[in-house]
Amino acid sequence: MNLEDSQRLCLDPQGGLPRLLEIMRRLRDPETGCPWDIEQNFATIAPYTIEEAYEVADAIERQAWGELKGELGDLLLQTVYHAQMADEAGRFTFQDVVRSISDKMIARHPHVFGDESRDKTAEQQTRDWERVKAAERAAEGATRGTLDGVALGLPALLRALKLQNRAARVGFDWPSTDEVLDKIVEEARELVEARETMTEAETFEEFGDLLFVVANLARHLKIDPEAALRAANAKFTRRFRSIEAALAERGKRPEDSDLAEMDALWDAAKALEKAGA
Repeated sequence: MNLEDSQRLCLDPQGGLPRLLEIMRRLRDPETGCPWDIEQNFATIAPYTIEEAYEVADAIERQAWGELKGELGDLLLQTVYHAQMADEAGRFTFQDVVRSISDKMIARHPHVFGDESRDKTAEQQTRDWERVKAAERAAEGATRGTLDGVALGLPALLRALKLQNRAARVGFDWPSTDEVLDKIVEEARELVEARETMTEAETFEEFGDLLFVVANLARHLKIDPEAALRAANAKFTRRFRSIEAALAERGKRPEDSDLAEMDALWDAAKALEKAGA
């Protein structure tokens, strides 16, 4: 594409996905592109990719539908960015990315695109999805372990959940929540003991063990621990802001108060929320 056609496409509001791909190509042009974009690589862009995914989740959590469009665009740009860098290195193109995910969706939904029955629950589809994934790995001839393929870059809580799900598939799992709860009590007791008798490194390890078992409890209760913790964070933020507002009415700031006063205001905010629920 010559420069004139490229400029026309980049400035065309109706240019769609080809416009975005061309904009990215222009930004990465070693002679006429943006100096910052030219310097980037997969490793430097990856943190932005993760951040944009979280901003999409945040907009959904807040039901900020007006913002969601822009956040999804930012996330799409990350895919385009990585694909452009891969294209420059001769690894694959954006069309290869599209083809790959399209083929995967077709293969993993034979009940939609093939001759399998659609008469099954969402839970059954989840099991079928995992079965197809296992068949794909076997077809690739991969000699991978049960836990292989769980991304290291996932948030630790989410990765714990995925590791536990993988182990559970081969029978390495507690039979009920009772055993998980017992293990939480055990780990909490060990942590208290560690605080008094163990080194800082050992205390660190025991705390990690406790978090790992709590993630397992979430799995047994069929709770998304990331979503539950986000909700708890939001609740804490909401109630603490109520404390700040109440103190402001008294001409005070949190640092001018004490725990007893703030705790009473916390209880008042909690009661007010429950009354309005």
